Amino acid sequence: MTYEEKLLDLAAKSENIVVLTAENRAAIRNLPRALGSRFIDVGIAEQTMVGVAAGLALRGRIPFLHALSTFLTMRAFEFVRTDVGIGKLPVKLVGALPGFLSEANGPTHQAVEDIALMRGIPSMRVFCPADRDELVGALDVIAETRVPCYIRFNESHPSVQHKTPFDWGKGEILSDGEDVTILTYGLLLREAVVARDILETTKVSVRLVNLRSLAPVDEGMIVDSVKRTKLLVTVEDHFLVGGLNSIVSETLVRNGLLQKVLPIALNNRWFTPALLGDVLEVEGFKGQQLAAKILSHGFRGVPAKAEQGNKATVH
Repeated sequence: MTYEEKLLDLAAKSENIVVLTAENRAAIRNLPRALGSRFIDVGIAEQTMVGVAAGLALRGRIPFLHALSTFLTMRAFEFVRTDVGIGKLPVKLVGALPGFLSEANGPTHQAVEDIALMRGIPSMRVFCPADRDELVGALDVIAETRVPCYIRFNESHPSVQHKTPFDWGKGEILSDGEDVTILTYGLLLREAVVARDILETTKVSVRLVNLRSLAPVDEGMIVDSVKRTKLLVTVEDHFLVGGLNSIVSETLVRNGLLQKVLPIALNNRWFTPALLGDVLEVEGFKGQQLAAKILSHGFRGVPAKAEQGNKATVH
């Protein structure tokens, strides 16, 4: 089932669901005809869309908003924070082309600070699906969630079979190990799987964790990973500041824990625009590159060589 099909199914079951877009119909192009007046396209006016959604939510509706992630989270940020966040309204913000999925688009269209912005809103929940199955499988829970939700839209073909159903604040352990924990989310889960498989051929035992809910996050799973393995590796298509690396750092400090952490992220710089496969290779996020960075790191007593954008930190 696709995202569009699932959203239509939910709308058929609940007349309170309305779908809005800021001229971003790629994933929902068949819904206008099916939903009629419950489909609203405001044009290129993300702030207006969020304001309209807030008004609809105050009247008992459940709005699903669609726009490019960069404009939904930045251009409309004040409206999201003030109109939706402060009122804790059940508005669902669906951001298209987040992170590396922006591919050939330049910095103006690259949402690589979106998680930092959205999780900074106290009532906001943040969901980063790894693929189509995870996205579609979470929509029932998201539709029933009575607070704001930000979804990093990702309808990629699944690279794994998900073992546990989605729930807020619950991560997913895809494999267990004793040497290294790889913590990731979204699109890069598939590259983390490749990295894990390569590492295991070198006798490195890997715990692979899909932290699909980043606000709230599965703090217990992070703490447990500290106790079980010698190194935490965070992998994300986001700035180093404010995303998963920051979440892990905050968790360790809050729990009084010390652990070696290797963050693999964009070190506060935008990525080189290209087709997705080339972006991953140029920026060093292909599975083989992730494995090489982990093997070169000092978790087995070998000094790590600093690499651009991916410096190890010790908490």
